[in-house]
Amino acid sequence: MTDEKPEFPFQSAVLPEVLGEGTEISFRCYPGISCFNACCRMADVTLAPYDILRLKQRFGLSSTEFLARHTVPFQMDADGTPGIKLRTTDEGACLLLDGDKGCGVYPDRPTVCRYYPVALLNRRIAGESDTTQEYSLVREDHCKGHLEDRLISIGDYREEQGCQTYDDYNREWYQLILKKKSTGPTVGRPPQTSLNVFFMASYDLDTFRRFVLSDKFRGTYDLPETFYAEVEADDLALLKFSFRFLRQVLFAELSIPEQAGAWDRRVAERQEVWDLRRQAEIARRQQAEDEKYQGEL
Repeated sequence: MTDEKPEFPFQSAVLPEVLGEGTEISFRCYPGISCFNACCRMADVTLAPYDILRLKQRFGLSSTEFLARHTVPFQMDADGTPGIKLRTTDEGACLLLDGDKGCGVYPDRPTVCRYYPVALLNRRIAGESDTTQEYSLVREDHCKGHLEDRLISIGDYREEQGCQTYDDYNREWYQLILKKKSTGPTVGRPPQTSLNVFFMASYDLDTFRRFVLSDKFRGTYDLPETFYAEVEADDLALLKFSFRFLRQVLFAELSIPEQAGAWDRRVAERQEVWDLRRQAEIARRQQAEDEKYQGEL
């Protein structure tokens, strides 16, 4: 059984050496260093689900509003899997930068910003569901923090920067991404419906909440009322459930019990839609034939 290649989800200027928790690096960033805020002025920040949850709560916005105001979408792979980046100015500066003061959302800054200049690598062992977390070092010409006389282990740096909570809440999502990649390329682009569901459950948590609380969802899945009360009030509970839901949608893992007969009802509904489309196509072709016949008279 071989290890799959490490994934480099956030940074491009990554050195190839894979590092561990105990590896010591020489780095320090602080107000007054000559390059302070330079990285924020050339930002390329990919957001994970927990990043969005923290930032939308900070701004007092719904996830839908936050995504519209502060992010731009991109495709993470050839299948069109949607990703989200922080919006920047035309020159590439992060819009959350507060002038010379630095990050305007520092207590809630995203995972990428917390780790810098360390890159988080998630690796999945073939045949296993868990991921192994490793690291690499990012060196960019503008960053002078590497010249500072301070040695610190990556483990201590992660603790100092508050990375653990972010990793804990994003870990299942990283596992989903790696599992999707490990299944190999799909034949053709996935249906737009599947991509929309992935986007909603990963990033647009408030829209996902309305979906989960809908009568149609309740009629499909066999979940207690205590569950619905919890996800209605608790963003974190809803985020954890969203990963569980995506496992079922993406990989057919039966992690959410269904109501008796739900599968048969879905098949019947899809058959009804297919029949209606077929009837409409037959009617369209018949109309075209009639019009052609009338034109020949």
